[in-house]
Amino acid sequence: MTRSRKDRNTGDGGRGSGGLGTSQGDNVPSGYLDHDIAQLTKLRSGPNEFLSRAIPGKSKVLVSPVKMLLGREGNYSGRGRFSSADNCHVLSRYLPVNGPRKIDTMQSCAYVSQFSEDGSLFVAAYQESEIRIYNVDNGWKVQKDIRAKSLRWTITDASLSPDQRLLVYSSMSPVVHIVNVTSAATESHANITEIHEGLDFAVDDDSEYSFGIFSVKFSTDGRELVAASSDDAIYVYDLQENRLALRIPSHKSHVNAVCFADESCNVIYSGSDDTLCKVWDRRCFVTKGEAAGVLNGHLEGITFIDSRGDGRYFISNGKDQAIKLWDIRKMSSNITGSIPVQYRDYDWDYRLMEYPTHARNLVHPNDQSLATYKGHSVLRTLIRCYFSPAYR
Repeated sequence: MTRSRKDRNTGDGGRGSGGLGTSQGDNVPSGYLDHDIAQLTKLRSGPNEFLSRAIPGKSKVLVSPVKMLLGREGNYSGRGRFSSADNCHVLSRYLPVNGPRKIDTMQSCAYVSQFSEDGSLFVAAYQESEIRIYNVDNGWKVQKDIRAKSLRWTITDASLSPDQRLLVYSSMSPVVHIVNVTSAATESHANITEIHEGLDFAVDDDSEYSFGIFSVKFSTDGRELVAASSDDAIYVYDLQENRLALRIPSHKSHVNAVCFADESCNVIYSGSDDTLCKVWDRRCFVTKGEAAGVLNGHLEGITFIDSRGDGRYFISNGKDQAIKLWDIRKMSSNITGSIPVQYRDYDWDYRLMEYPTHARNLVHPNDQSLATYKGHSVLRTLIRCYFSPAYR
């Protein structure tokens, strides 16, 4: 996967508004990403300074693994061993050779896959109403085999609670279901071997299939759910009071992705087929009735969003075959107009067709993202993207 860089300065003397405020010397490329994540990546993946000092007048070059091994033998760092950053630098120079390996085989397509926060569990949800939770620490043994209830088309999302006791799953229906995954039985068949409690997100007397839910996530305290729907809205469900707490008419097309920004649960990020990422502050939504901010940069619909958990950074995956990193401090109060026609002069359906070759190099004229990552494919279904647990 490659990362494209571009100058994000905003006319304030050469400093990016979303950065750390550190000034860069003349030897630093103009496209340098001056923000927290770039700095942390440099710290956590750069070789020891004794191995990477730049020659005066020349730019830094990649340190070869051979030079690093010689440096370790000579104890240049004074530690007598590689640091975690040294290890990361060496490993980044090579492609994996061991893998992938097969864990399980099912009869239908997998639409959802995700590790738990601590990496000990792995959740996979399949089109034909089955969800499996694998215990990674126990040789990927199936810890829970769940047969879903009231499935329409496929399981669109599945999410573990922060304490890993509950799992919520959604479908193309306004009703989501919660199941206890800590019970003794491995098999959990909806309302046969165990109860899968249904939570109705529909307002008033909407019909059973009035809209579908594409994404559902727990709050960090496990007390609420936030959901993205096909009726262009965001929903918040209060699990303590067992009721729908909030409905936000949020976008001009399907909302495919949603999540809480941080542990306060006051701020919500959303992504839609209208190509926009939006930031919602529940503390002022009642009075303002609109998003706290909008972030522009994708040329196609957004398939997934994941927060870093700090209330500042999040990533999004898009049908334009790109992942973008965002800093909400760069958001706009509103977006007027649409993408210029020259940037969308092709007829394309990500479910059925390959992405047009000429569109891969297009860049949004008003891109507000910090970085763009390309090299993967976003086809057939709503492909996910996540921060590494070590980055949270």
